[in-house]
Amino acid sequence: MNSSAVLVRAARKSRGLTQRQLAERVDVDQGRISRYEAGAEVEFGTIARLLGGSGHRLYSAPTRRDDAATIASAIRTHLRLGDKQSALRELIQLSDNLLSEHGLVRGILCLAEPESTGDSAWDAALAALVDLRLGEEGLPAPAWVLAPNRSLSSPQTLEVDPADPIPSAADVPAEFLDRGVLVWRDTLASI
Repeated sequence: MNSSAVLVRAARKSRGLTQRQLAERVDVDQGRISRYEAGAEVEFGTIARLLGGSGHRLYSAPTRRDDAATIASAIRTHLRLGDKQSALRELIQLSDNLLSEHGLVRGILCLAEPESTGDSAWDAALAALVDLRLGEEGLPAPAWVLAPNRSLSSPQTLEVDPADPIPSAADVPAEFLDRGVLVWRDTLASI
């Protein structure tokens, strides 16, 4: 899925709009919105109009790194294919992306609410990682990070490798522990 598709879908969903509602706001048919969100080519002006229809504006940031919403989309694809190793590499890539940026640009990479990965543990892990990396810069977490659906009711691992032992609370970053995701601290190290 291309970046514009992720951006349009994230903007629409962050406002709780259906494709039909967004289509009505910007005076296009719902099928066109569906095609755009599926990755069809779309002109810059159309993207700006779709974002405007969902109450967002398009800004540029001095980075080439993928944001949390784009990484979540990649994780969702890997999980659907049963490839948790690649999903974990994407999560680590997001960590690297955030560590490579500072201040406002780091925050911008976390603003758009990611669509669900289809797995509550991975959704919670994304929120925990964003909270961790923004906290390191003293930046506030966007509302989506603090949403109740971004935490687990009982602690669990990401189940990437069944042979991995379960980490103790002391070995899990606080942001992950708070959301019930048991991830070894060194898992977030770049690979």
